[in-house]
Amino acid sequence: MDRHEGPPRGKFIGCLVVAVLVGTAAAGLVIAEYNERPPWGTDIAYEGGYLQAVRIRKADPTGERARALLNGECASMERTGVGGDRAVHDPAAWVSGCLDGAAGRPSKNQGLVH
Repeated sequence: MDRHEGPPRGKFIGCLVVAVLVGTAAAGLVIAEYNERPPWGTDIAYEGGYLQAVRIRKADPTGERARALLNGECASMERTGVGGDRAVHDPAAWVSGCLDGAAGRPSKNQGLVH
């Protein structure tokens, strides 16, 4: 039985170096484009606001908090930092999601195509 030696060592190392360089270049381009902000940051912010408002709405038997959210409390919550790390990506999208959740509308990001 003959042993298979595989590709020559020089060829293997060369391909490995090229693969590492291509991966590093791709990572550098992504970091340069988004600069620590995920490419889907707007979706994250919108869903964060939407979920916050839906939780408040479901816990509010009288509907007073939901009306307050629609009358400006969403923007006030975002300004005071209630949105947390999710709102940082896109504060306007967080407020928009909060308003949609408070109004009982379905999330804009539901479904396969949005």
